[in-house]
Amino acid sequence: MTTLHWKLVIDATDPHAQAAFWGETLGYEVEDNSALIERLLGFGAVPEEAAVDFRGRRAWRDLIAVRHPDDPYEEETGVGLGRRILFQRVPETKTGKNRLHLDVHSAPGRRDEEVARLEGLGAAVERHVEEPGGEWVIMRDPEGNEFCVH
Repeated sequence: MTTLHWKLVIDATDPHAQAAFWGETLGYEVEDNSALIERLLGFGAVPEEAAVDFRGRRAWRDLIAVRHPDDPYEEETGVGLGRRILFQRVPETKTGKNRLHLDVHSAPGRRDEEVARLEGLGAAVERHVEEPGGEWVIMRDPEGNEFCVH
């Protein structure tokens, strides 16, 4: 059986803000594609408007990813080869409920502290859930995407 490589792709109106939020939330690193971008700009393979400045380095204008800090990545491109989330710019805002969401698991007994930290990063509490199978908090990221904190 073949194991497939995958990444989660999330549509966003501001991919860089989403990458910053989710990188901080998960402890992931924002990918540094600046060497690849500079090389492609130097060859004239991409136009200058395809790149923006993000945190003092070149980044793609319309997409940016975060990756797990322990996973390998291609040094020449900055692209992660393991667990990663890619945020891509779309013109429309989110409408309706997510069909897919992330569950963030805090350390035992630290959920409320984690919820407060995420609120400080720009997330909002939607509601607390208490069911026979467990208890969690449904939150929204800065663009309104739902996720759960357990």
